[in-house]
Amino acid sequence: MAFIIILIAVGLVLILAEILLIPGIGVAGILGLVSMGGSCFYAFHEYGSSTGTVVVVVNVVLLLGLTIYVLRAKTWKKLALNTNIDSKIQFFDEERIAVGDTGRTITRLAPMGMARIGEESCEVKSLEGIIDPGTEIEVVMIEDNRIYVKPVENDY
Repeated sequence: MAFIIILIAVGLVLILAEILLIPGIGVAGILGLVSMGGSCFYAFHEYGSSTGTVVVVVNVVLLLGLTIYVLRAKTWKKLALNTNIDSKIQFFDEERIAVGDTGRTITRLAPMGMARIGEESCEVKSLEGIIDPGTEIEVVMIEDNRIYVKPVENDY
């Protein structure tokens, strides 16, 4: 009888893991159902039809209880990420930054990063791939509140 209880417990744990940890129809869910089905088969085979029927009813009740528990909204609220995004869109003064202005990158642009153009530190996007920090850049285009830059070509 202990083997049947172990099969039921393993089946429930695997099905719960499938639902909460590794969603989708995968190995854990299938193994959980096989384990619970095995408990029914073993009960019918070893203990007869009355015990087998009781095990089937217990399995159905446990699966219904698990399903109801999982479908409740409070279960998912405990697992949900409840953080608020409080970041803001960066607006820059278009009168201070214009096409043709030069500056220097603060962080690596891959393709976006921070740069100092004049007195402003702002987020910029590279037109030509990755630009290392400390590289001199030039504003090429300003579009949709984004500043596009390219490295300044020095003629030595």
